[in-house]
Amino acid sequence: MNDAGLSDIHLALRDAARRFAEAKIAPLAATLDEEERYPSDLYRELASLGLFGITVPEALGGAGADALAYALVMEEMSRGYASVADQVGLVELLGTLLTQHGTPAQQETYLRPLLRAERRCAYALTEAEAGSDLAGLKTTARRDGDSWVLNGAKLWIHNAPVADFAAVLARTDPDAGHRGMSILLVDLNSPGVTRDRKEHKMGQRASPVGGLRFDEVRLAADALLGPEGRGFHMMMSVLDKGRIGIAALAVGILAAALEESIAYAKQRRQFGQPIAEFQAVQWMIADMAKDAHAARLMVQHAARILDSGGRATLEASMAKCFASDAAVARTADAVQIHGGSGYIRGVRVERLFRDAKITQIYEGTNQVQRMIMARTLLA
Repeated sequence: MNDAGLSDIHLALRDAARRFAEAKIAPLAATLDEEERYPSDLYRELASLGLFGITVPEALGGAGADALAYALVMEEMSRGYASVADQVGLVELLGTLLTQHGTPAQQETYLRPLLRAERRCAYALTEAEAGSDLAGLKTTARRDGDSWVLNGAKLWIHNAPVADFAAVLARTDPDAGHRGMSILLVDLNSPGVTRDRKEHKMGQRASPVGGLRFDEVRLAADALLGPEGRGFHMMMSVLDKGRIGIAALAVGILAAALEESIAYAKQRRQFGQPIAEFQAVQWMIADMAKDAHAARLMVQHAARILDSGGRATLEASMAKCFASDAAVARTADAVQIHGGSGYIRGVRVERLFRDAKITQIYEGTNQVQRMIMARTLLA
């Protein structure tokens, strides 16, 4: 990676993440994938190194760095295993919401333990009719004296099978559209909370996903995160950072596929020579390197805009769309370079191919990203 424009802090965080990914994450990736196991011990080690809450201020327990540092860490974590990067990203988004909108009591109860990996979080947004289109949100929270009463169901929620608490988007004013949505912090051992089945995913299998149901769940008044009616806007405010994170995760998958393909092409022999001598293989490797470099630059450009205080919606959507499309296309090339062995469970490029696909779907599908880009450009 070109180090131009990276500060000493950026380099230190990136290098710490790289060392950890190579020493601790990569050796476990195949086992975690096969067992669909949530690696609690690994996350406690990550937290102890300050790699949770990259942009959360140091005074609140984070690293106090910027979005560019976050992108660098996400790429390195994903080179080790995308499921681990996914957890870093989830903690970053919830940490950002709690930093910006949480009360001191909420930060003490939720944020600090989250950054120490003592509590596990979920980001409960998606429903059966509300994914890309939040207008279909059905979950409600009504006032009842000094309490909130929560009802509804969420699905495909990252960490739902293991989380201790969730930030839940619900309608607190059913007649106010987007301005009637609020975020509530819900302890998932509360009466009335049910965890639906854990889903078995194609890729990123160590990132547990499942459903949550809320049946007359009674919450204290201080469960509300930020102002009432601002939940949609608060969720949207972290999307640029979220998309930069997923774009960086996709770059990490692509970088790992490139590494594996180069190593394999040099040692695999056919027709009396390494397959790296064949132009067809050379071109696939060249395209991988080209796309990885371009995607990385797009991610870092979007992060720098965010760090300068600018609005990075267009650039974040471009980076997320380009990087994830490239990750899917080029991990397919990596499987092709490996031939029959690339199609075998337990071979790294087979897992990378499966892990890449979801990056085109979550944090806004790439079709939605193209809509955002077009609307921004044509506005």
